[in-house]
Amino acid sequence: MASSNFVEVQSSDHFRQLLEVDLNRVSVINFWAPWAAPCEQMNEVAKELSKKYPAALFLQVEAETQSEISESFDIEAVPSFVILRGHLLLQRIAGADAPALTQAVAKHATAPVYSPLSKTDNAPAKAPTVVPGVQEEDEESPEQLNERLRKLMNQSKVVLFMKGTPEAPRCGFSRRISALLKDQSVDFAHFDILSDEKVRQGLKVLNDWPTFPQLIVNGELVGGLDIVQEMVDTGEFKELVA
Repeated sequence: MASSNFVEVQSSDHFRQLLEVDLNRVSVINFWAPWAAPCEQMNEVAKELSKKYPAALFLQVEAETQSEISESFDIEAVPSFVILRGHLLLQRIAGADAPALTQAVAKHATAPVYSPLSKTDNAPAKAPTVVPGVQEEDEESPEQLNERLRKLMNQSKVVLFMKGTPEAPRCGFSRRISALLKDQSVDFAHFDILSDEKVRQGLKVLNDWPTFPQLIVNGELVGGLDIVQEMVDTGEFKELVA
């Protein structure tokens, strides 16, 4: 049984009311989705942590159902965690990183009240999302990046740039387009754009397309989920990938 400080958020108003009860209390917000397998594990981690830290408030937010809350925190993938004191951001944890979440909760739920926006305190928030090798890639010139992007786009006849992987998608659109491609019996390569910020931002510019997923066929952008779905419905897609 979940502890009394472990609450399923029902609406934006409900969310605000819960936070405003005590503006000195630490809140751990878990953005999750029922279709994302990694969320199952992290939901259990959050539930256990709520028992260990009864003074903190643990809020479960179904990311797509409560889209207004998700958008207010710029949530782009699940699972994602946001730790607040009142309305002040303490830390973010991206992905199914149980050790990072446990460490963050231990730090903030037992720490004395102090300014959460200090440079020192904010530094750990980015740690879970650091990608190995990014420091070296910072030296990459725009020309080198575009060359790398072209290679990624041409690694296979069909390439899906998505959030997460087909086995563990981290957004609903990525989940749906992966399923659509599988239903169409399409062999495709994939790239997790959350693993490389340079690729993520570079593709937006190169393809003049601001969102993900992006489906590439024969080295050229086809579009996102809506366009691919429309092409499947009209029969164009089978001709394109034949």
